[in-house]
Formats: sequence, C-alpha cells, structure tokens
Amino acid sequence: MNINYQQEVNNRKEEIIKTLVELLQIKSVLDPSTANENMPFGKGINDALEYMLNLGKKDGFNTLQDGGYAGHISYGEGEKIIGILCHLDVVPEGEGWLYPPYEAKIVDGKVYARGITDDKGPTIASYYALKIIKDLNIKLKNQIRIILGTDEETGWRGVSHYFLNNKMPDEGFAPDCSFPLVYGEKGRIAIDLKTKDDNCCEVQTDILYSIKGGKIYNAVIDYCEATTKKDLSVEFNEYLNRNNLTGDVILDKDIYIYSIKGKSAHAMEPHKGINAGTYMCDFFKDYSHHPLVKYISKYHHLSHCCEKLGLDYNDYEMGPITCNIGIIDIDKEHSRVTLDLRYPVRYDVDKFEKTMKEICEESNIEIFKYTHKTPHYVSPESNLVKSLYQAYVKNTNDTVNKPFTVGGGTYASMLENGVAFGAGMPDEEEVAHQVNENWKLESLFKSILIYIDAILLLGEVDA
Repeated sequence: MNINYQQEVNNRKEEIIKTLVELLQIKSVLDPSTANENMPFGKGINDALEYMLNLGKKDGFNTLQDGGYAGHISYGEGEKIIGILCHLDVVPEGEGWLYPPYEAKIVDGKVYARGITDDKGPTIASYYALKIIKDLNIKLKNQIRIILGTDEETGWRGVSHYFLNNKMPDEGFAPDCSFPLVYGEKGRIAIDLKTKDDNCCEVQTDILYSIKGGKIYNAVIDYCEATTKKDLSVEFNEYLNRNNLTGDVILDKDIYIYSIKGKSAHAMEPHKGINAGTYMCDFFKDYSHHPLVKYISKYHHLSHCCEKLGLDYNDYEMGPITCNIGIIDIDKEHSRVTLDLRYPVRYDVDKFEKTMKEICEESNIEIFKYTHKTPHYVSPESNLVKSLYQAYVKNTNDTVNKPFTVGGGTYASMLENGVAFGAGMPDEEEVAHQVNENWKLESLFKSILIYIDAILLLGEVDA
C-alpha cells in the first residue's frame, strides 16, 4: 500500500490546529476545590479528559472512561496491547507570560501555551497519527491504546487507578520527552521536611513570620516572599544587586514583605532555573535562626547535585543525581519544605538515606513524608528501542542523535517494556514547566509522521 502520509497530515492541518487549541484552552491544573467523586482531580482536568474521550467517540474509536481517573482511546482488536501513555494535566502556569497561557496563541509558527509540550501537544500528535491510520482503514494485528492520564504532574494516582481495572500494555511508549527516544529514566525520591517542633523557641521567637514559595515538587521556585517586622531593606537590596536578582521590599502596615523573582525549570534540571526560595533563605541565614532556613542555605543554595550534602554522584550513562527545592511553606504555625531528587541507576540509595537522617538530626529537622520510585531501564538493543528509533530516523534522516537517558520520569516507567518517545526535537530548547512554554507547529506535524510509522511497526500491519 503506497500512501503519502505527509499529504494526509497536510490535508488535516487546520483540523489538527483547531483541536490542539481547544485542548490547550482548558486549564487542566490539579484543583482540589472542585474535586468530587466523579472528578477526583478537579473540573479542569476532568474537562480535558472528557474533551479527548468525546473526540475519540466522534471519530469512531472505542473509548473508556475510568471514573474520572483516566481513560483510553483504542483501535484494533488484537490480544497484544501497545500502549501510548499520555497525560492531560499541566503544571501551574506561573507569571510573566508574553501571551495568556491558556489562549494558545500562535506566533511565528509557534504555539504558546501551558502544556503545549508537556503533554497536550504530543497527545494530539499521537491521536492524529492513530486517526490517520484508522481513517485509511489500515488493519493492525495488535491493539493500539492511547491511555489518557490525569495527574502525572502530581502523583500518578489516575493511571494507578486505571491499571487496577485494565490490562497493562505489553509494550509501548510515552510521548512525553524528546526524540530520538529515552530508554532509561532516573529514580525519584520525594521528601517533605519540617522542624522537629514548630512550637520551639527557635521558631516562635524568630524574626521571620513566614517564607512562602513554590507550588509543586518538580519545578524550581520562581517566586518567593518572606515577611518580618525587621527592616532589612538596605541589606536586602544590596543582596539583590550583588546576585543580579529582581525583587522588592514593601512595608504593609508594620510588616515588611520581601520578594524575589526567580526562574522556573524542571526539577530534573534545576541548574537551568533560578530558585527564588533558596536565595531567600540564603539572605535570611544571617538574621534568622529558623532550622529550615539554616538547613536550606547551608545544604541546598546553589547546590543542584547534592554536593553540599556530600551525596553527589555522576553516573557514566545516566548523569548526576540532582536535587530541587520545590516548595517552601514556613510560618509560625507549621513548616514544610520539599525535595525532589532524581538519581541514576547505580546510585547508593542506602548511603543517601543514612546520611540524610544524620543531617536532619543535626539540623533539628525531620522527614515526615518520603516516597521512592526506582530507576527505569530498557536495553538500547531491544526490539522496541530499535523499532522506534527506525521510525524516527525514517522521518528525519537524523542518525547523529542517539537514544539516551534522562532525569525526568514518564509513564513509560510503568511498563516493563516501555520508553519515552518524543515529541520534542533534539534541536529544540527544553521549555516544559517554564513560562512561555511553546512548540513549533512544524515539529508537531513532523511528530505525527514519526508516530504513524511507530504505530505501524508496533501494531504490525495485517496484510
């Protein structure tokens, strides 16, 4: 069968863009205030899930809705299931956008919107790849199942619930990273810290009333505020100038409000951001005796790879362990600081846990929440990796860039034989979780062609 898939994509460009924009305009951020039994992660995420499932129904696919937790769109009746694991939730938008983050404005061939690269754009690319195959009535031996997750950014509860009731795919990929493909993902440790006693003298008599910054574990804090009655405006402005930072001091009644603007980045690459929270703690370390402020300034400020903890390690294949401070929420009543660590497959986790406990004890703080996800690794010589890489090379003629490993975690790690596959191109800047997240329409259309060939290879065309 000689089919011009490029022409098939070209014929649908207006339809693809319209669908993409409509999905991006749904603010699908976790929202507990609108959550209920049928919408466990809030109205916005549920709206995005219903949008995709209704689209699938309209286009004649088989669909399933798993109680608002997740859903799938499938094609084919084979016993073997090929999973394409996508997610519809997005991280909070942050401040400082050139264009409204949920307008999905197209400028110079790029779409600017929260979620365009992570992961709504790749979801739409995967969907239209499967739709074109279905529209052309190409029969596949294996079932292709686009699985729609709903809280990938905040806990993976949606797909975990889905897999309690539905078969795990035999193999597949998550279109949630970059091409050519990712065969290894670092392990992840998430830690919540607090002071041993929020009523202790060090907290209650401290000059600081509060420090607040960040909303999620897996993003660098891009804005932080601290409040106190002490006037340190001269010293603070000198600190801002010395460190080339943007910030301010405002007197509100008798309270001084200190603010620092940083730069967001994904937790797997914290060095690409500017952590406003650690800078704030670094400034106040000379004036505050709060245990968490002292701990952050001593062990984490400008230390992205656990160097100051004495726990750094750089793996020859997967790179270094990284650590991000994602949330600082401290006041007189409670305290919480989160760490998001990404570690390579050969890292000594036992040593890490032992040392962290010792440092916390010395710092008068404690771990009150600890979650651990082990690294994911698929042999680069596997048939899955070779098939997907073949689909990439066929459509790009790029044999220079090779399959690689990353610090980010994707749904691919839920599959024993799963990898992350696109949709970012190798020459594109990583903008997930950042202000002004954008993606070229040209890259979107190219990724559809790559996914078409990937589905045909994994789905096995039934002659």
